[in-house]
Amino acid sequence: PLVSAAAGCQRGPVPFKDVAAVVAGDDGAAAAMAHRPLADPEDEDHDELIATLPCKPPTPLMRRMRLYRGGWFPEKWLPAIMAFRRRFEARDGDVVVASLPKCGTTWLKALAFATAVRGTYPPPPVAGSDDEGNRRHPLLRLNPHECVPFLESVYSTMEEESKLDATPSPRLLSTHLPYSVLPASITDSSRCKIIYVCRQPKDMLISFWHFINRDKSRDVSSSYVWESVRECTYFGSPIWDHILGYWNASKVKPDNVLILKYEDMKRNPTENVEKIAEFIGQPFSNSEKEASIVDNIVELCSFEKMKALGASMAGSQKVISSEFPNDSFFRKGAIGDWVNHVTPEMAESLDKFLSEKFDGSGFTFM
Repeated sequence: PLVSAAAGCQRGPVPFKDVAAVVAGDDGAAAAMAHRPLADPEDEDHDELIATLPCKPPTPLMRRMRLYRGGWFPEKWLPAIMAFRRRFEARDGDVVVASLPKCGTTWLKALAFATAVRGTYPPPPVAGSDDEGNRRHPLLRLNPHECVPFLESVYSTMEEESKLDATPSPRLLSTHLPYSVLPASITDSSRCKIIYVCRQPKDMLISFWHFINRDKSRDVSSSYVWESVRECTYFGSPIWDHILGYWNASKVKPDNVLILKYEDMKRNPTENVEKIAEFIGQPFSNSEKEASIVDNIVELCSFEKMKALGASMAGSQKVISSEFPNDSFFRKGAIGDWVNHVTPEMAESLDKFLSEKFDGSGFTFM
């Protein structure tokens, strides 16, 4: 069933796909939307401003890119990014999942969502169950991206933006944007939390290479992806500034910014789910632990489970764009898969390059 703002707050976020921007008969919601402009006059200035930004010409990996507030982005995404930065208003209790692309975002969305909604949607037991309650769990019928929306995608249409406004609190949201691009209502808030996940860049790049080639209209060489770090043609580049922006914020505001590492999550999923729950203010009780709720969440969001569901649910439905089917988001999820695709010399060169960028920061990938 669709959920409107009139539904009120629930114990945990509502799946974004289930939110209705305006519900027939809901006079309060309809009145609020009636006073919302169909377009922001300031949007008309986007094209002029974007045209003045430093530019990188198109490559097989990325279309034309522009430099905005220290990050490189595909030109076509900038109007939505700018609208998000200008119009988004954080609420108390908002949680934003942040990352570079292909760093375990889909998995973290699932884990955070399942943890936050466990009061409303208890995770199915590990042994599996076919009762009506378990079939209703959102992650058994929806891709994690349909539960936790990308903010830079939301602001690409007024319909999606109105859904965000109508979403009851608490909200669970996500972004691939650097910390420097986030609106002040997020970065200056003491009650809005950010969970940032990072991944060893070599695996991140190989994962992105496989992902981008799921678009059948493209055939991108691995060399373009591998050089995207140095050439700053990866989304949100420079990747070291992207990581260090959140890393430094976590040191200043540890109660508001949590840094997770993909490799550690893979090795210790239970510990990291408990860390997520503690951070968002919903720690697991002893009775929940004894009832295996944490284990059930880990199982529900396991790579194998999500991959099987991603291949079967919604048929040909595309959750992010028309280029990428649901199962594009689940390939291997392995640590160290890069060794099957690049030479030791290439790996050593990239490691040396990045070690210089992170030198003195205190950040390491292990």
